[in-house]
Amino acid sequence: MTISLNQIHPSTKIASNVSIDPFTCIHADVEIGENTWIGSNVTVMDGARIGANCKIFPGAVISAIPQDLKFKGEDSLAIIGDYTVVRECATINRGTYATGKTEVGSHCLIMAYSHIAHDCLVGNHCIFSNNSTLAGHITVGDHVVLGGLTAIQQFCKIGDFAFVSGGSLVRKDIPPYSKVARNPLIFTGVNSIGMERNGKNKEEIALVEEVYRILYRSKYNISQALEIIKNDLAPTHERDTILEFIEKSSQGIVRGYHQKS
Repeated sequence: MTISLNQIHPSTKIASNVSIDPFTCIHADVEIGENTWIGSNVTVMDGARIGANCKIFPGAVISAIPQDLKFKGEDSLAIIGDYTVVRECATINRGTYATGKTEVGSHCLIMAYSHIAHDCLVGNHCIFSNNSTLAGHITVGDHVVLGGLTAIQQFCKIGDFAFVSGGSLVRKDIPPYSKVARNPLIFTGVNSIGMERNGKNKEEIALVEEVYRILYRSKYNISQALEIIKNDLAPTHERDTILEFIEKSSQGIVRGYHQKS
């Protein structure tokens, strides 16, 4: 008699060289890319799309239905890009009718006990430290770092290269290239180290620092500061990324010291 230590549905689409350790359950509507490793006691549920060269550690649950009372069983996905690592007991829920998917990009590290809720969109090269928690409908840019025990309110947006200090409660949007910390959460500076590590030069970093000096360290309110930035600073990718993010913010951005409304 042959006893299988895994429960893998025959309809699952598994690419070549995928390694699946014992006591793992993989449901029917699942696709797994080549060279991915799935550890023991992992549950991969309907709607999961896991890329190539990923590592899913024991206890993780991928593509469980949303923890949303409005969910009515509609088809949706949980997508994980290539080379992403999901550590022990992390959970990534699939989407709802609102967007149809939850998506985590490539080259991300999602540490133990983190939770990514329905309809979240996470970019590439992100690091979520232990117990990071994303409510529904959150958008996270590329190269974002969340410190441990960070909790983000639904519908918030986190810009590219943002760094969020551990233990933070995020209720406002966090602009690109910024560092935020303290309680209540405020802007504390530019994430120059993260920018340097990812190829930004001194001129690009200096320009970002000047943008945030005008926005957060001057006597102007946000509307006035944005006009000054547009008029006084030459257009660059970084400047325009910050301006577009703030102008499209629906939650409002985190504040700085002594900042006017």
